[in-house]
Amino acid sequence: MAKMNFNASILKMSWPIFIEVFLQMLMGNVDQFMISHYSQQSVAAVANANQIMNVIIILLTVMSTATTILIAQYFGAKNQKKIEEVCTVSFFFNGVFSLAASALLIIFHQELFIWLDLPSNIMAEANTYLTIVGGGIIFQGLYFSLVAAFRGHSWTKTTMVVSLVMNIFHIVSNSILIFGLGPIPALGVLGVAISTNGNKLLGLLILFFVFRRYLKVNMSWKYLQPFPWKTLRQVLSIGIPSGGETLSYQLSQMTVMKMVNMFGLAVINTKVYVYILATFCYIYSIALASAGQIIVGYFIGANREDIVGRKVWQTALLSVSICTTMTLLFYFGSDYVLRLFTDDREILQLGHMVLLVEIILEIGRGINIVMVSALQAAGDIKLPVIVGIICMWSFAVGLSYFFGIVLGMGLIGIWIGMACDECIRGIIFIFRWRSGKWKNHKYIEAV
Repeated sequence: MAKMNFNASILKMSWPIFIEVFLQMLMGNVDQFMISHYSQQSVAAVANANQIMNVIIILLTVMSTATTILIAQYFGAKNQKKIEEVCTVSFFFNGVFSLAASALLIIFHQELFIWLDLPSNIMAEANTYLTIVGGGIIFQGLYFSLVAAFRGHSWTKTTMVVSLVMNIFHIVSNSILIFGLGPIPALGVLGVAISTNGNKLLGLLILFFVFRRYLKVNMSWKYLQPFPWKTLRQVLSIGIPSGGETLSYQLSQMTVMKMVNMFGLAVINTKVYVYILATFCYIYSIALASAGQIIVGYFIGANREDIVGRKVWQTALLSVSICTTMTLLFYFGSDYVLRLFTDDREILQLGHMVLLVEIILEIGRGINIVMVSALQAAGDIKLPVIVGIICMWSFAVGLSYFFGIVLGMGLIGIWIGMACDECIRGIIFIFRWRSGKWKNHKYIEAV
């Protein structure tokens, strides 16, 4: 078995994941930042296309998270053969799912944008971006499956370094393809799309090389003959419920975006820019949750539930502290950070007010991200899904519509609705973890 250290502190294990996730998010935000200096209409086009892309990408991420959890639990149980089988099944499934998703996006992208009430003046650019990037989803799908294998082995620094290489390539290729260089014309949104696909392909090739050469996991077709339906069911038993919750979240966010689109370009771009800032507020929480998930999975596989509870509470407290601190910094410095994107006074003023609500929202989100990941790793899947779906549509969508549209509060009202959703779910998950009902649910018992 590969060398690993599951006894490391949450901070020690999470910082490489943080840098990796930060770099991955930076790639998307770099697109928005760079394209904002090309055209404000292009910003809105790429943002709406990414709202659809995020549904597929997050589903792939959830399936990969299921792989990470199983690998961590099998490490705890010291079962190398099952680790190799899980890696093979995950790689195969992500590939098939990615191809199917690409086909659907290419065929139905126009209908999706019509449903989003996309303004006609940005429809063409949004179609271009989604068709090209959607067609390259397989690169990201296979990449995520390899990342899951490395994380399950606690090799978090490896994927961090690959993400760094990808970001450097992405920034350089964006600069050339968006604005042009020498004989290469300025391609705008088309350039962003080409750069994104090239970047994902590069990351996949590098990570696959490292996987085959250094990880010492025998991912082979022999594990698919006969097909291991039991292992696929294990992955899906985690991935489908978690994916249902994640899909519900993305669909609710698409519905919220549909409301935002009613208020015009300035409000759309304010939402885009504030959300970019928000990602920097909760990004370390994602890393903490991922590290916690690996540790929870390992110790549950090793029948050491006594350690799990303490680790989770430490992680949740740290997550909320970081989220709140970052949001306060952005709120008080909003005029400076928002000016990185625009000098429009309407956007600067509205963004400042929305960031005040964001402070409350991030407290709830900091709890949710950690607690949901911990419950998933422990095998307590159903409650987070049920609570998530009910709260997202009742509060994130329902209250956003009530405050934003009915009461005429606009984007601020929409943000209040989303903050209510995050905080209510956070409270419920705290009580769920305290109840101890997550114990004795490890996935590998049926093996």
